[in-house]
Amino acid sequence: MRRTTFLAAATATALSATLFTGLSPARADDATTGPVLSGADGWYSQPGMLFVTAHSDSPLTHITAHFYPLDAPVGEPEVGSTEDFTQYSGPDATSGTWRAPVHLPDLGDYRVTVDLQDSSGATVTGALSPYTLQYRTIVTIPDLTATPTTPDYLHQQVSVSGTVLAEDPRHPDAPALAADVPVDIETGRGRVPATTTADGRFTAAFVPTRTSVDLTAAPEASSAYPGAIDVLTPKQNLHTTQAPVRFTASTHALNLKQGTTGTVTGRAEIQTASGWQPLPHTGIELLGTTPTGSDVVAGQTTTDSQGAYTLHVSSENAAPTAQLMLGTTGMPFQQFATEPFSLHVAYTTHIDTSAQLNDDSSLHVSGYVYYEDARAHWPAKPTVTLQYSKDGRSGWKNATTIPIKLRYNKPLFEEDFARTLTTTNTNAYWRAQFNGNPDLATSTTKPVHLVRYATRVTGFHASPDPVRKHQPIRFDGTLQYKNGTTWKPLSGESPALYFRPRGSSTYRFVADLGTDKHGHIVGMVTAEQDGTWAVAFDRQTGSRYLKSARVTDYVDVR
Repeated sequence: MRRTTFLAAATATALSATLFTGLSPARADDATTGPVLSGADGWYSQPGMLFVTAHSDSPLTHITAHFYPLDAPVGEPEVGSTEDFTQYSGPDATSGTWRAPVHLPDLGDYRVTVDLQDSSGATVTGALSPYTLQYRTIVTIPDLTATPTTPDYLHQQVSVSGTVLAEDPRHPDAPALAADVPVDIETGRGRVPATTTADGRFTAAFVPTRTSVDLTAAPEASSAYPGAIDVLTPKQNLHTTQAPVRFTASTHALNLKQGTTGTVTGRAEIQTASGWQPLPHTGIELLGTTPTGSDVVAGQTTTDSQGAYTLHVSSENAAPTAQLMLGTTGMPFQQFATEPFSLHVAYTTHIDTSAQLNDDSSLHVSGYVYYEDARAHWPAKPTVTLQYSKDGRSGWKNATTIPIKLRYNKPLFEEDFARTLTTTNTNAYWRAQFNGNPDLATSTTKPVHLVRYATRVTGFHASPDPVRKHQPIRFDGTLQYKNGTTWKPLSGESPALYFRPRGSSTYRFVADLGTDKHGHIVGMVTAEQDGTWAVAFDRQTGSRYLKSARVTDYVDVR
């Protein structure tokens, strides 16, 4: 019979580090056939059993395992052995895994050597396993329970319970209820702690944060069972029920001027077994897509305890294509709802103007308009409307529309407008208003008060008539201005004197006359020839008065 002694215990101990990291199959020196040990250890959940994996070219007929404490000095005798092996797996007796119960006096970790013999008589003795036997207490949870297994909106909290058992491999048939053992419950997106009571029971609760939860639990190390092997329970899959939701919105479109804020109000509801009811504490968001294709959040809020919400919408970014969204995808107890929305923003424009009334009641207006934001664009034919009001606060009326001449067609570049027009509103407030479009907001100048009083000359008379040549001619009459509906004297002004000789069709300017404090005309000339004298307030009228009509009187000179 061929027989090979593999490694003595002392040598095996000295080489254990090498063997543990890279062991070649254990076989006889120079032998090409015979038993080969692959490994021997206690599987994680069965420390009271030893599993030996080996093969040979002939059926294996005998296996003996020997156990040595890991920290035992070299040369110490074994503390136990077993040879009660039965084949656990494999095609036949030439290859597979065999197992046998282990009975040792003390818990701990052990080095294992194995003797193998096959039907041909070939043997291997003292083959060192690259693995150790963890002869320790096992703590398990055989009855992990979750209730309800399908949580819904009205029953969100899941109660988890179970019992922790401690099984000593020295007494495999007498598992004990394990008290005061911490338990780690894994819910898929977080851990929930628990501790067993005197009867080994534990309870805990959690609310799922996802629609699907893989629930597991494992006992943890404790002073009552130092070095124990904790076994993770099999996964239990929980699925939540997502209830339908709905919501209302006060509007599905906002047209905002840049820099302002819009408001959307409404109420959210969820459908349960009791019917539709308010949906509290759920997010409402307005998510838009800009013309460039990027997403932008234009507003977000949360429903209150009664499901009501007030959403403030920013005008920072236009989002013609947007959605009001209730909740988010993947919420565990409620579905996701959307409503279409359109957010249009008119970008800020700036306008400035100057206006003045001329002596002849013509009104001259000029100014410019510009915008700043590069996302805006001029309309095809931009215009400004000139408006007037009696008090500058209300009752505005349109006077005329003035086109804007586009020269640059770019942001931050001023585009001009101008017009001169005749108006009968000589005492009014005026303003210019840029007529915006969907891209550009309307803008209006501050009102400016322009006043021009109408004037007239009454009671004009030249005397004496007839008059001798080279004698003085005096002029009578009163210069007045109209304030509202009342004519009042205009003092300290200079109405102009004109003369048209008999037979001529043309007046010529003669001199400026004056007016006293009562508006009476003051002045005289020397008579030279027959003709018509005329007076008008039409020279240097200043900023407050309009030209008057000419009044005439014919004088005969002899």
